[in-house]
Amino acid sequence: MKNAVIGNNKQKANLIVLGAVPRLLYLLQQETSSTELKTECAVVLGSLAMGTENNVKSLLDCHIIPALLQGLLSLDLKFIEACLRCLRTIFTSPVTPEELLYTDATVIPHLMALLSKSRYTQEYICQIFSHCCKGPDHQTILFNHGAVQNIAHLLTSVSYKVRMQALKCFSVLAFENPQVSMTLVNVLVDGELLPQIFVKMLQRDKPIEMQLTSAKCLTYMCRAGAIRTDDNCIVLKTLPCLVRMCSKERLLEERVEGAETLAYLIEPDVELQRIASITDHLIAMLADYFKYPSSVSAITDIKRLDHDLKHAHELRQAAFKLYASLGANDEDIRKKVSLGEGRPPVLTASRQGVTPT
Repeated sequence: MKNAVIGNNKQKANLIVLGAVPRLLYLLQQETSSTELKTECAVVLGSLAMGTENNVKSLLDCHIIPALLQGLLSLDLKFIEACLRCLRTIFTSPVTPEELLYTDATVIPHLMALLSKSRYTQEYICQIFSHCCKGPDHQTILFNHGAVQNIAHLLTSVSYKVRMQALKCFSVLAFENPQVSMTLVNVLVDGELLPQIFVKMLQRDKPIEMQLTSAKCLTYMCRAGAIRTDDNCIVLKTLPCLVRMCSKERLLEERVEGAETLAYLIEPDVELQRIASITDHLIAMLADYFKYPSSVSAITDIKRLDHDLKHAHELRQAAFKLYASLGANDEDIRKKVSLGEGRPPVLTASRQGVTPT
């Protein structure tokens, strides 16, 4: 079954229709099943979950999550990792309600305890946390169960995937949360404060994903009042990094994320707005956000056109958010936006008496 379904969504759907899921879950939970058999069942279920959203819905309807969570009580590490891998795939699906992670109060502390078992348990559990932390209630639950202390040391892991997932955890924990942010500022990892570690992860030689997520962490901590807006880590590190993410050399998704995070960072602070407006020709850079889809891509590459169309709305929305933050308090910046070369096409058209289509 495992070999049949790998990379084949049609075969996955066929097995689900034929009733494979209840049978696999039965074997997974049987005390008489060998650990090897249970592990193989978890692997097949994980593969089925990697198919379509309908597949995930079918798995949820069969109550797969309680069965997998029960599997985490096993003493066999390979079986635990297989269950976590499957849980990670299910919880990262948009059709899975995050609340299913918090229904049983014993689950979160047990996941915290499993963080020390292997780099795979660390990666999967951090990914589950980062996807299932959707508001202050979830932040409080994770914080109260020691998420900060248990995850902080993972930022120095030898595994890039573990470091990255730990970083994403901190970004969702700190978002609009003064309590978490104030705690993060004072956490030491191998003799270094967390903000210093985040700044190191902003460096240009680090992967873009890491730079962006580190910038988010520092941005959220700043907006929560844990870091001053005139701190060097914000003015000289975070802000320039986010401006870099807005350049046309970056992927469209990265440009959207960079602009939205920068808009959030500078929104309440006039001095940051002034610094951003003169950093790397940011205002002129934003004009490029309105050039998708381009006529060249429409002619030469259908896939590129489809990609551009999907992100065109997000790019415009991100650009307008950043324009709004830049011009929130300073009239000189507003003039730069409305009169300069970086003005949005909608302003250009309106100044010429033309209604843009």
